[in-house]
Amino acid sequence: MEKIYAYARVSTPTQRLERQIKNIKEYCRDQKIEKIYTEKYTGTKIDRPQFSQLLRILHPGDSIIFDSVSRMSRTAEEGYNLYMDLLHQDIDLVFIKEPHINTQYYKRMQSRKMEIAKTGKKSVDNLLQAVLDAITVFQNEETQEKIRIAFQQSEKEVTDLHQRISEGIRIVQRENSFLPPSEQKQIGQRRGKKLITKKSLSMKPLIVKMSKNFNGNMSDTEIMSILNLSRNTYYKYKRELLQK
Repeated sequence: MEKIYAYARVSTPTQRLERQIKNIKEYCRDQKIEKIYTEKYTGTKIDRPQFSQLLRILHPGDSIIFDSVSRMSRTAEEGYNLYMDLLHQDIDLVFIKEPHINTQYYKRMQSRKMEIAKTGKKSVDNLLQAVLDAITVFQNEETQEKIRIAFQQSEKEVTDLHQRISEGIRIVQRENSFLPPSEQKQIGQRRGKKLITKKSLSMKPLIVKMSKNFNGNMSDTEIMSILNLSRNTYYKYKRELLQK
């Protein structure tokens, strides 16, 4: 039986998945989604734990829903090759924000056949058929190019971001070279200073209130479930609280 899966991804632990999940559920409101696979992992690598797990369970006829092509891959060549590989395995790929590269659209373009009326003159009919075949090849190549461009744009967004960050750092470094140490701008996090996130600020008081190691009577497993925290994140927060 054909099944529908979905995949949502962000690149860093501080980014949120809610918007993607909401878009996917709205898109599939009249369809049953077997599971939405989620993870916080860079899109420049195809070999991602949850994504790899999803790929392993797919069968011909199954579908994967993505909020956008960038959620599937941020690497142009690997993304395009994976797209074509899944297409040939008869896996449907749906990109909510880029419907023009959905595999169903690609299949329609590939199967579309143009016909011409026969003139009865063999030489003319052969010429017209050759033109028709050339148009079909062009349309197929154009469709493939649209797919390739979509993944190239996804990769370019990451490249541009890294370039802007590097340029920003170089500008600050250049400005700092003309200033005394006391007036120089800080670049990055200060050595020895712990990174404090909004999530940790909101979760740590709850852990103190709930955990039997502090003011509560609940186990670690119960708290992780209630607060929807991963094991690593929870014990990181708890360790930092115990060290105070």
